Amino acid sequence: MSSNETPRGPVDSSRIPRYAGPATFARLPRLDEVGSADVAVVGVPFDTGVSYRPGARFGGNAIREASRLLRPYNPAQDASPFALAQVADAGDIAANPFDINEAVETVEAAADDLLATGARLMTLGGDHTIALPLLRSVAKKHGPVALLHFDAHLDTWDTYFGAEYTHGTPFRRAVEEGILDTEALSHVGTRGPLYGKQDLTDDAKMGFGIVTSADVMRRGVDEIADQLRQRIGDRPLYISIDIDVLDPAHAPGTGTPEAGGLTSRELLEILRGLSSCHLVSADLVEVAPAYDHAEITSVVASHTAYELTTIMSRQIAEGRTK
Repeated sequence: MSSNETPRGPVDSSRIPRYAGPATFARLPRLDEVGSADVAVVGVPFDTGVSYRPGARFGGNAIREASRLLRPYNPAQDASPFALAQVADAGDIAANPFDINEAVETVEAAADDLLATGARLMTLGGDHTIALPLLRSVAKKHGPVALLHFDAHLDTWDTYFGAEYTHGTPFRRAVEEGILDTEALSHVGTRGPLYGKQDLTDDAKMGFGIVTSADVMRRGVDEIADQLRQRIGDRPLYISIDIDVLDPAHAPGTGTPEAGGLTSRELLEILRGLSSCHLVSADLVEVAPAYDHAEITSVVASHTAYELTTIMSRQIAEGRTK
């Protein structure tokens, strides 16, 4: 979008009830309605890589439905993200549910096409397998990127049942492929049992720092956000969020829940504390609405995507004024 164009925003909820009409993210226009976008919200309804409960293939549309409640002004960041930049819903990437390797290739190619238009991506999963092809695509544009990985789990295991591409392996593959800046890698919110202490040893060798959910509780969100900002510096940053980083009380609708997680407030506040970081794209995965109730998980996921979208929109607008 050029600097003299006015972005097309969401449907006016004072004129058309929130529950009416198609459920695009935040009731924004579709990408084909605006031609191009600064931030493209795209779904990947794929969960063939899960190791326990399936259902994340329905996550993107559940998040879209919950996002009907979002409003155009974000007071926490003092920004109207949909007025600052053109944000649009790019629909879904249709990945083969019977062939993980082909699905990974499809997601990468589709992400390449969207990034080639100049858009940043806010991807709604789907399971965490999709982070690998998304990172491949982003690294083609920016080089190796800093990574903040919000998750109960490390997702740096080697294989499951001999399979290299699963929702528990994307970040090991990404390190092996050289698409991550190993000076700026962090897990946030990890907790729960592991297969063995070697899991942590292997993870540290890859360059990851760990902020556990207990660290967040004891040290507070401001200190954690400051630590993460210092580690990231001015590098291009990719944020990947598994909704199970939250305690099951805040996100029951997910495939591999773990007790003792972050609250939704803690997650949102940490993200707001990262608003000065150069966020080039992000994903939000593992929302499985079949295990949700009262849309608890979908609601917090929609607000999480909203904060990430706001960060990107603000930075795009600021870049146009320089």
